[in-house]
Amino acid sequence: MVDFTAIILKFGDQGEKTGWRYIDIPADIAQQLKPNNKKSFRIRGMLDATPIKGMALMPMGDGNFILALKADVRKAIHKEEGAMVRLVIEEDTDFKIEVPADLQECFDDDPEAFAFFMSLAKSHRDYFVKWIDGAKTNPTREKRIIHTINAMARRMDYGQMIRSLKREKM
Repeated sequence: MVDFTAIILKFGDQGEKTGWRYIDIPADIAQQLKPNNKKSFRIRGMLDATPIKGMALMPMGDGNFILALKADVRKAIHKEEGAMVRLVIEEDTDFKIEVPADLQECFDDDPEAFAFFMSLAKSHRDYFVKWIDGAKTNPTREKRIIHTINAMARRMDYGQMIRSLKREKM
């Protein structure tokens, strides 16, 4: 476990990260968590007194990583940008995301889409699954599954699909 204190930061104009709240994880701390790693990985532990698990540390270059803090996490810890937060974290080696049954059912009808899905990095497969599981209503979930299957047919990763969906709305 690594124990340190950090400030919650906010991205200014930074492409798709614009407005994100995050914690900067310096290279030396990232190396303590997962030595010789330069790719995204999951962590577990505590943010102040709030338990966390399965949150991703994302590489930012020069060995530094960031921990994005979604609104629900910030609400749970009662803090926003500029606030200090104590982290006691370690790599989450137990974190696994399974393909939901309703998504797998669609993949069963389209083996080529499933093959492309499985060819993606695990982190990209996880983005799709978390996006689908994050739907608050069944119609939204169904729409997200359709978008995922269409993205696989078009050989798109998660970021490409999201950008494509934003362009369609314009």
